[in-house]
Amino acid sequence: MLGNCIKNVRTAVPLVHNITNYVTVNDVANILLACGGSPIMSDEPEDVEDITSICGGLNINIGTLNQRSIEGMFRAGKKANELGHILLLDPVGAGASALRTGTAVKLMDELKFDAVRGNISEIKTLALGSGTTQGVDADVADAVTEENLEEAVAFAKDFAKKAGCIAAITGAIDLVSDGESCYVIRNGRAEMGKITGTGCQLSGIMTAFLVANPKEKLQAAAAAVCAMGLAGELAWARMQDGDGNSAYRSRIIDAIYNMDGDTLEKGAKYEVR
Repeated sequence: MLGNCIKNVRTAVPLVHNITNYVTVNDVANILLACGGSPIMSDEPEDVEDITSICGGLNINIGTLNQRSIEGMFRAGKKANELGHILLLDPVGAGASALRTGTAVKLMDELKFDAVRGNISEIKTLALGSGTTQGVDADVADAVTEENLEEAVAFAKDFAKKAGCIAAITGAIDLVSDGESCYVIRNGRAEMGKITGTGCQLSGIMTAFLVANPKEKLQAAAAAVCAMGLAGELAWARMQDGDGNSAYRSRIIDAIYNMDGDTLEKGAKYEVR
């Protein structure tokens, strides 16, 4: 049951190291606290190995790259692999620039990730560019729709199987696959795209969900996606006259803070293919 996944997060209080987007670092920290986790933020190469060592999971987000933070990502990632900790990649903007694409592909080649979360364009870039996923059929549209859903599900499964990790492809319809099964998730609101950082926040809480549910990684990743989308729905229902995207951002974090297992179980909209 997906509801048990958030209960386990609140019980375990997983410590998550985030090397993440400067634009959204505060929101990532706050939503991790809201879901029951505990965040640490560090991208200094001389600091990251020690920080990763005391955490249960590492969330790597390439949204605002520089050479120092790139070195930190590899050093922290290798330490996480060495210790058997949960490792997640958010390849923000992969395909948009040579630096982002090259960094994301190299991270995939040199590190073993438990999950990769991005939009379908970013995941396609990894599928085409990474030596670990050669042969993946990335000839799929850049948006998942009801019309191309079967093709997109096949792509998600193929990528997950060849990359050896959970693939979480988020958009209007979300797909979460371990290579064998695929959750098709229809939670969320289009208005979530009007605020910064919902994807970055999701990567943070997904890492926490994976740390707290190590034997149910597929369910944990799907639960995180459903929780974030459901939070967008609940937050939108609480908007008042005069509220805008800033209020919506705060209400999403509040919705996660107040979410329990029963609320998630009842509100999650998904099917498994």
